[in-house]
Amino acid sequence: MKKIKLSLLRGVCQMPAYVACEKGFMKDEALDAQIEIVATAWLVPQKLSGGDCQFAVMPWTRVAAAELEGLPLVLLAGSGFEEAAIVLRNGIAPDAVKKVAVPLRGGIKDLTAMGLIKSLGWEKAEQLRQPSGDGAIIALFGQGADAASMVEPYATMMEELGVGKVIRRTGDLWKNAPGCSLATTKPLTTSDPKLVEAVVCAFARGVKFVRENHDESAEIAARYIGISSRIIRAALKNNQPNIDAIRNQKPMDDILVLMKQLGYIKTIPANYRDLSFLDKVSAMK
Repeated sequence: MKKIKLSLLRGVCQMPAYVACEKGFMKDEALDAQIEIVATAWLVPQKLSGGDCQFAVMPWTRVAAAELEGLPLVLLAGSGFEEAAIVLRNGIAPDAVKKVAVPLRGGIKDLTAMGLIKSLGWEKAEQLRQPSGDGAIIALFGQGADAASMVEPYATMMEELGVGKVIRRTGDLWKNAPGCSLATTKPLTTSDPKLVEAVVCAFARGVKFVRENHDESAEIAARYIGISSRIIRAALKNNQPNIDAIRNQKPMDDILVLMKQLGYIKTIPANYRDLSFLDKVSAMK
């Protein structure tokens, strides 16, 4: 058994990794996988590049931007799909929004909000920048914001609890756009390709299991996400992991253009994906 460490977040996009560990898919690949739940996505690039973990499920946009910062990160497989949602607080009309809660810049929640603000007529609304996705959720729940950008299962949670309603999703702006994705470092793909292939294989089995077994997957995820499995099951009706999401070039290109326009990146990165492992796993099906 080879020991590996995965840095994960909390959300539907992370469920294939939870399941791959809990259901023994990692062990089937001779991997002893340890999960670390990280407080916020912006911490993950340094953890990966610094060797604190070998793999992570994180926003693909942060992997792409890391290339320009000299961090040798690379995407391996998709997971999150049309991932973020704009939730409007109940009792607030769309044209009355004055404050929008958005996490730190650079993630798909932030970029979805930035991309949709004009179409929603919210150019004059105050943007409440929060240190994490949790902060944006709390701002909406605590009535400090009229709307907020978040991922599943939290958007569904807001609807289930009667706090707000989803009015736009990433897919309304960028159809087939990926969200959080499986990533590692470029040096690891060359120094130990068999290890990388094994992780991608186990992760792919996790994606398939989540898509086909909502009830059990939701029970597993509830232990990591910390909310009701009932809400997670409901969220899976709106949003499911997609292993091939990072193959969707056009929405990724469009998002990178927006990142450049916003000043998040100076140039468009080119070598932030390695599809060879995903191709190999897909050919084995």
